[in-house]
Amino acid sequence: MTMALGPYTSFITTSYALVAIVVLLLIVWIAMDYRTQQARLRDLEASGITRRSGRGATEI
Repeated sequence: MTMALGPYTSFITTSYALVAIVVLLLIVWIAMDYRTQQARLRDLEASGITRRSGRGATEI
């Protein structure tokens, strides 16, 4: 199936390719940041600092 995009074919395909690259880079960046944040959280909890959400509701 071939699409006729007219004289703007190169612009359209380049634009879609750039958007796809940017989205993939954002996904990779978010995944790396998630792992970094999880590691920081593990380090803080290992040093004795706990999250407020980890406490029971009666310990206020």
